[in-house]
Amino acid sequence: MSRVIPTILTLLMMLSPTALLAAENSETIRDNGEYAGIEIRVNINTATSEELAAMLVGVGQKKAEHIVAFRELNGEFKSADDLKLVKGIGQATVDKNRERIEL
Repeated sequence: MSRVIPTILTLLMMLSPTALLAAENSETIRDNGEYAGIEIRVNINTATSEELAAMLVGVGQKKAEHIVAFRELNGEFKSADDLKLVKGIGQATVDKNRERIEL
């Protein structure tokens, strides 16, 4: 019994970094959906609401429709930060998608 506990502890310590890495990877996949691991670029001035919802992290169909409606009413976005003017889009969403956004 005295040998079993140190062996179990050693195994747990060896597996912990692997478990953490797996958890991080699964979070990445959840955030990026079907496009995980692919460099994604989306032009927020020309994309449809379906494209925006599929390619931007934290943007569902409703927010994507707000982006398109805002663009149609106010003209093209001049910067990624202009997305914050759209109802439901905040700084965190812009920051998560900054590298994906094209103008």
